[in-house]
Amino acid sequence: MKKIKYIFEAIFVYFLFLIIKILGLNLGRKLMSLIFLKIGFILKSKKVVKNNIANVFGNNSEIQSKSIVESMWKNYAHVFVEYAYLHNYRLNKFSSPHIKISGKEILDQLIKSNKPAIFVSGHFGNFELMAMELEKYNVNLAAIYRPLNNIFLNPYMVYLRKKYICKNQIEKGRKGTREVIDFMKKKFSIALMVDQRLGESERYPFFNKPAHTTTLPAQLALRFNCDIIPVYLERNEDNTFNMEILNPIKIKKLDNPEDEKIDITNRINQTLEKMVLRNPKQWIWTHNRWK
Repeated sequence: MKKIKYIFEAIFVYFLFLIIKILGLNLGRKLMSLIFLKIGFILKSKKVVKNNIANVFGNNSEIQSKSIVESMWKNYAHVFVEYAYLHNYRLNKFSSPHIKISGKEILDQLIKSNKPAIFVSGHFGNFELMAMELEKYNVNLAAIYRPLNNIFLNPYMVYLRKKYICKNQIEKGRKGTREVIDFMKKKFSIALMVDQRLGESERYPFFNKPAHTTTLPAQLALRFNCDIIPVYLERNEDNTFNMEILNPIKIKKLDNPEDEKIDITNRINQTLEKMVLRNPKQWIWTHNRWK
């Protein structure tokens, strides 16, 4: 039964991609925004979204919550459309620059040092552009991804990621962790999203509530004595982007490695909190971190 469901889902998604290619990028964004807004309010995840917003903002008004949710689905729709035009972003096929990057001096210093780093971010703006722009900037990079559940869609997404986003793609999991270590031994940096709930993860404070949190960045930073570099990406009204390379999270020498791991992971979550609060309308609220 699940396989049949995946087949129909895949047919629907590929059909939408075809429509998007026919309409073009701008019209595609407008159409998908309407569709995502309609679908978003009937999905099971709407309860997760509502609870997540309440966890962060407490007594946030219904009007404010609705505004956040509507903007989130609109941004999600734009990201969906932009998958069909990743080649334009990779090859800079726009009449004007599609992204402005600040903090380039941090990247220059990293490249000059010939050391690996761990780039961390969350699902903000078009989150796929982070790894793409880092690789375009000549950072030796491998990116960790979570495969889609749909076996008929996932191969196409992996193809898009490898061809246009970052050629070195690592599927999350135990095998993937070994690949990460191998890449870092070769001085490759790693990019990953740290705002998703992982079943095997530990709980750390996130907006003052225990939330499933990956400790992989902290473990890698301690093993390779390297920096963790947060990246924030935001969509502008004209669908260009600002990407900020933030100051690295440095390792504090504490009495034991476990305390160091806890300290680093807490600081990553605190950095992520600040990112969410900067523009909550562009974060993907559908991930159930507090389950």
